[in-house]
Amino acid sequence: MDPKSLPPLKRISQYTANLALGGVIRLAMSLPYRWRIPAVGWFVSRVVAPLAGWRKRIRKNLAHAWPELPEAEVERIAREVPDNAGRTLIETYSGAELKKRLASVTPEGPGWKVIEDARAAGRSVFIISGHFGNYDAVRSFVAMKFGDVGGLYRPLNNVYFNRHYEKALSQPSTPLFERGRRGLAQMMKFVREGNVMAMLTDQHFDHGAPLTFFGKRAYTALSVPEIALKYDVPIVPCYGIRQPDGLSFRLVFEDPIPHSTPEEMGQALNDSLEARVRDHPELWFWIHRRWKDRAHQPDPADGTA
Repeated sequence: MDPKSLPPLKRISQYTANLALGGVIRLAMSLPYRWRIPAVGWFVSRVVAPLAGWRKRIRKNLAHAWPELPEAEVERIAREVPDNAGRTLIETYSGAELKKRLASVTPEGPGWKVIEDARAAGRSVFIISGHFGNYDAVRSFVAMKFGDVGGLYRPLNNVYFNRHYEKALSQPSTPLFERGRRGLAQMMKFVREGNVMAMLTDQHFDHGAPLTFFGKRAYTALSVPEIALKYDVPIVPCYGIRQPDGLSFRLVFEDPIPHSTPEEMGQALNDSLEARVRDHPELWFWIHRRWKDRAHQPDPADGTA
């Protein structure tokens, strides 16, 4: 989008926000990696999150999806989720250094053998994650081992920030496909040609299937299961799990999702992510509006549907 097409006040607001956060990123990039990552995590958790209302949204989502959590745990999650988000952001801009740190990681789980076998046979494979830990750690690692890995992304609302963010996203691997009809068509062609495709499937999709996440209705896109069924592509859930030092990762590749129906496969992906989030709730992006209603339909978890 051309910034000139924005209303003047919105253009000024976005430009100012990009100056501020972009300046923080440029300053952080001048620091050694081991200081850079925690510094931006701290800044996002202690400065950005309160100003942006993130802590309030995290608490609201937790009250909706996980109301039995004790207050001390809610407070910990509300503090640590933005920290992980900040670390992930600056790791995106530190692609080369992140790859160096991932080079010595040993992949875990049965899904890694599935990926190896698919690549040896020249077959496509979907590696699917959510906004959990650092999802691009997985894409970076797989790209180092097998070459280019495609990615589907949604452009940021701030058009100024999005310009350099897209460049940062392309560091782990290319090509990148913009979310939308055209991007979906390009992605399907890429998959048909026998490539690896990385996607995140944990955001609200208004025209998606009414599946569940944490027992609550969560509208979920079914494009990945549908494409996988059409072209006989394995779907491997995978996670870059940030470790207690805040800098290193476990890379876990689960069993592939059994091919059945798109709805069953989509729910299996939701369930896989939910299990990981329950183990490490501070690593998932609770800031998302994951449980948006659609047309005021009743939630099956409320017993009214």
